[in-house]
This record gives sequence, C-alpha cells and structure tokens, in this order.
Amino acid sequence: MQSLREQINLQRLPRHIAIIMDGNGRWAKEKGQDRLYGHFHGVESVRNIVEGCAELGVEYLTLYAFSTENWDRPEYEVTGLIELLVETIRKETETLNKNNIKLHVIGDVKMLPEYAQKELNESLQITSQNTGLNLVMALSYSSRWELVQAVKHIAEDVKAGKIDPATITQNTLQQYLVTSNLPDPELMIRTSGEYRISNFLLYQLAYAELYFTNVRWPDFRKENLYEAILDFQGRERRFGKTGDQVQKEHING
Repeated sequence: MQSLREQINLQRLPRHIAIIMDGNGRWAKEKGQDRLYGHFHGVESVRNIVEGCAELGVEYLTLYAFSTENWDRPEYEVTGLIELLVETIRKETETLNKNNIKLHVIGDVKMLPEYAQKELNESLQITSQNTGLNLVMALSYSSRWELVQAVKHIAEDVKAGKIDPATITQNTLQQYLVTSNLPDPELMIRTSGEYRISNFLLYQLAYAELYFTNVRWPDFRKENLYEAILDFQGRERRFGKTGDQVQKEHING
C-alpha cells in the first residue's frame, strides 16, 4: 500500500501553502499546562512542516505566527511568545541556511521589541541568497491592517501625482500589499477545528482552497500536511469557470 507521501502528485503541488497554526493554548490546557507550554511544543510542528514542504518542493510556505490582535492577550503570554519567537529564530537560522530556505517576514514588525527586530533582520540577511523554499512568517500581521496601509500609500501617491486614479486596477493594489513579491496561496490550512480565516491574507486567499482539520497545531505533522495536499489535489480549481471549461483547457493545454 502506498504511503500518503507516495500518493502525492509532485507535478500538481500547491505553489504556495498558508497555515493558521491554531490550538496551542487548548492543547496545553488539555494537558493541564499553561498556554506557553503549547506554544513551546508548537515550534516542533513548525520545524516538521517546514521540512516537509522543503522535501516535497513546495515553493512558498506562509505561517501565521502572531497577529496584531494577539497583542491584546495577557502580557505574560505576549512576552513569552516574543521571547520564544526570538529564541527559535536564533536557533533555526543556521538550519534554514543549510537547507537553502529563504526567510521572509510580513506584518507591522515595528511593533516588535527592538531586540526581536534585530534578530529577525539578521536572519533575513543570512538567508537572503537562498533559492529553495520561501518561508514567510506573518508577525504582528492582520489583513485589515495591510489593506489600510495599502490604501494610505496609494492615496499618498495619487496626491503626489504618481498615480492617476482612473488607472488603478487590481494589479495596482497588489503592488502595495506586503505580499507584492509573493504568489497568492493556493491552499490554506487551519488546525484545531476552527472554521475561520481570522483576518489572515483576506485579499490573497480569494481563490485558495480552504482545508480545516481538528488536529491541534502541536500535534500537526508531515502526515497531516500530506492529507491536506491530497485533499487539495482531489479538488477542481475553476476560478469562476465551469468544470467543462476547465477540463477543455486541461486537454488543450
């Protein structure tokens, strides 16, 4: 019997996978521990899934690591999360570099403490020449924040005479998003049984396939990733067209 990985069609991989890593706190609570215990164990899942994507040949992986709304959590949890983030980046940068993985960050990074920004910038610089998997960390990110920033910058450029409002298109807006240099995700995975997008890449996920699993993030491993990819490969992506149109294009292509 074929393993899950062997069943994956490597010619039809999603180019970009985005993941909402949910359930760390509930996982910890179920084990009688505090929330930070869950976040700590969630790091192993990150390591495992990054490795799995790199092995398969996925080009882009975006992880929702910390939202702008997360700043409203209890101070001890926010502080612990930031410290865990910095420690993890420090430990993992050498491994990312060895595996030709390029790190990117999207979000309002200026809200992070200076020591965290410094660590991030060093890792970004060290991995900047890598050509394998693009690992995108969404930190202090929310889609509504991103869209507001994009509108502000477009308005500034209209006021400065750099843009004629009549010429603004979808492509114009995309150029002002923090993901302007990234393809839109084709597959979005959310763990822990919640059926929401939670202010994550709202514009970019317009035609993504959404996959929800009850597995808590600290328990999510490569086999779970393979299941999500196989589910994705079993769907017909129509982009507003009919199934017959898509099949004809596939035959003619």
